[in-house]
Amino acid sequence: MLDVSDDVRAEIGDEEADRLLAGDNAPGAYDCTSCRTPGNTEQERTSTVLFVGQETAVLAFAHATCVPSQVVAVSEDQLRGAVRSITGEDSAPPTAEASHAPPVPAASHASTSYLPGPAPSPAPVPSPVSPVAASHTPAPSGHAPVPQQAVLGVTSGVVLVGQEACAALVVEPTAPIIRPGSAGHGDEFLQLLSEQGFAPVVDLGRPPAPNPGWSVLLAMGRLHAVLMPAPGGGRPVAWWQAHSPMPLSEGWRSAVGRSQKVLVYAAAAGTIGTQPREDQLRAALDRAAARGALVGASMPLAGT
Repeated sequence: MLDVSDDVRAEIGDEEADRLLAGDNAPGAYDCTSCRTPGNTEQERTSTVLFVGQETAVLAFAHATCVPSQVVAVSEDQLRGAVRSITGEDSAPPTAEASHAPPVPAASHASTSYLPGPAPSPAPVPSPVSPVAASHTPAPSGHAPVPQQAVLGVTSGVVLVGQEACAALVVEPTAPIIRPGSAGHGDEFLQLLSEQGFAPVVDLGRPPAPNPGWSVLLAMGRLHAVLMPAPGGGRPVAWWQAHSPMPLSEGWRSAVGRSQKVLVYAAAAGTIGTQPREDQLRAALDRAAARGALVGASMPLAGT
């Protein structure tokens, strides 16, 4: 009961695709690469998902109800991380979870934004949002402050919107963000995102509007990237990309499995801060929204 898209077939070849469809190379039981819950190719419709790096590729499987069969371009580092998580070699600690009672601890992860800036990154991807840090380190007397590369911190949590528990990501840079090429020192992070389709959030009781072309990339039950439309068209590019796949709580994965969407909120540096629990994260988001210091967008999983 496998689905092999034309794109996947073109990458793996007709012979291998036909073997998969005939069941010769089908895995039988598998863990869905999107929601990370068990699946079985003999009992339910299953999508083939081909992750393609610069040098290697990995074929994974997902419930057809989670994501369609597709080719997903990722960095080579991401691909190696995915392989480590499949083989059990990934030593990253799991996300803390409250298994007995709420509130659930929020999972936090920091990663360099893979966008143009003064500091090098493993896989730079040009982007019109290109945040450049305006964190100015004190310089010797008589010299201008030296800007440093900002880091986008990403926190995952389950946020109650109305009566629905929704999977959310909160993005907050470690330093103010200025517009590329600008000589100013003001924080323009929210303005840059507004120009890319994010909308002001004034009430967390309602989900933010969708931002066309943007999506969230999950693989092997972990967060890999937030994708945005490529400036020249074609496959989406990474706006934010994890250095290593970010673990997600079971509650978060269950929420995204039900809705097939992620609510992405963004705030300027110092607005939200580190919040160890989801109720505290929600309170910080409420305060930011009340001050007009929060933008957001609803995004589907990549490929849906």
